Amino acid sequence: MPTDEFKRPVVPDKLYFKIGEVSQLTDLPTYVLRFWETEFKGIHPKRTSTGQRMYRKSDVELILTIRHLLYEEKYTIPGARQYLKDRRKQPPKPSVPTTLEEVRDELRKIRDMLG
Repeated sequence: MPTDEFKRPVVPDKLYFKIGEVSQLTDLPTYVLRFWETEFKGIHPKRTSTGQRMYRKSDVELILTIRHLLYEEKYTIPGARQYLKDRRKQPPKPSVPTTLEEVRDELRKIRDMLG
């Protein structure tokens, strides 16, 4: 099972990206991006009135994950689809204390470091 942490290019903080920008960011040809739209349900760029694809940052991040799974981890397309489906089912790992006692412990550690 691959790790979700891999060296990911920095995705600029903007609302929408044109397909050419996504192609450059992900180092993938535009025809691959269009094909992946048909294979992975999570990729669904908006269309402008002229038909131009506009990808959100979350689309770009998903494309980078798929690229990692297919090109570096050597998953098949069905395997990558299953991996992404399974990952969505897993509850997110808490990154913050979840109980009052854990919060108190963290606050004590911070107090001790300051004091």
